[in-house]
Amino acid sequence: MRLLRSLFILLATITAASAQSPKPELISPQVKLAVEKAVEWLMRQQKASGHIVDEKSDSKPKRGDLPSHSAAMTSLALMGLASVGHMPDDPNPQGQACGRALRFVVEGIEPDENGYLGRSDRSRMYGHGIISLMLAEMIGHAPDEATDKRMHSMIENAVKLILRSQQVPKSEANRGGWRYEPSSSDSDISVSVWQVMALRAAKNAGFDVPKEAIDNAVAYIKRSYRVERDSNGNPKADNAAFSYEPYGGRQTFSTTAAGLLSLQVCGQYEAPEVLGSANWLIKFPPEINEPWFFYGCYYYAQGMYQRGGDHAATARQKTEQTLIAAQGNDGSWYPRNGNEKSAGAVYATSLALLSLSVHHHYLPIYQK
Repeated sequence: MRLLRSLFILLATITAASAQSPKPELISPQVKLAVEKAVEWLMRQQKASGHIVDEKSDSKPKRGDLPSHSAAMTSLALMGLASVGHMPDDPNPQGQACGRALRFVVEGIEPDENGYLGRSDRSRMYGHGIISLMLAEMIGHAPDEATDKRMHSMIENAVKLILRSQQVPKSEANRGGWRYEPSSSDSDISVSVWQVMALRAAKNAGFDVPKEAIDNAVAYIKRSYRVERDSNGNPKADNAAFSYEPYGGRQTFSTTAAGLLSLQVCGQYEAPEVLGSANWLIKFPPEINEPWFFYGCYYYAQGMYQRGGDHAATARQKTEQTLIAAQGNDGSWYPRNGNEKSAGAVYATSLALLSLSVHHHYLPIYQK
């Protein structure tokens, strides 16, 4: 369980009304082929009940008691497929597969009385954030009216739970963030980023999200930026990393990339923490054999794209070269390092697909 928890510690993605088609000249033939192979592979992993997981068992899950992390993992795969244009209401085979995946999540999860989505598959607040984000991204693309109606109810209650969880009394350092359970009195950047992304997606989809909640989350994330500051609170250095927890904890490219993207989706495009973390990632880009490469690469690709200019160009080249070289012949990716190996190929392939999709703009979270 601790290992599975680590998966969601380091595993973030508002409606597609403004989505636009990709410009073919921006996407190389090699990336197109890699994306096509990845989509086909993910579709082959889908079980009869609709969920997309590595496990070979095809037994029918019970509502409210789903296979471990299956709703969160299916949500991640669904976002990967949707990020390159395959929506649950499309009539083609890819769209039909996405529709079955969405129905599995919507019909299989049994939220508790507070709207908690992370209980049914035991993915806790990590899963709650991932599932909430996916549902908000899919608003307007449900395959049928019943699914659409249930999605709206689930998102509304899920947002309320995120807001209540943020308001649990916490220390000054942890205030504004989230952790493993709705009642947690501490916070970390990995759980918090999922909730921030979910709130932002829900707000853009028309749900009520108070500005104060976003502001408090932004303040929390900025406290995780490890840099010496002057008397006015301004960073003294032009590059630094985000740490796992405020004022301490490990500093990695994955936590830094997560902080970079989350601040930008909250509108903090020119914050010194954004520029400084982007500069740090130029110096310390992701490498395929380091811990949590796929999680970090996903945030790196998306966050640097949002930054634009040389940062985006450098990250695009690094991401595409690394992922194309690492893709298996069957179209999948598999983690190479430590704990990430236990996450499996659906996890890695979904994140790789999201990393390669920055120029498609189908998911609103990626749009500038």
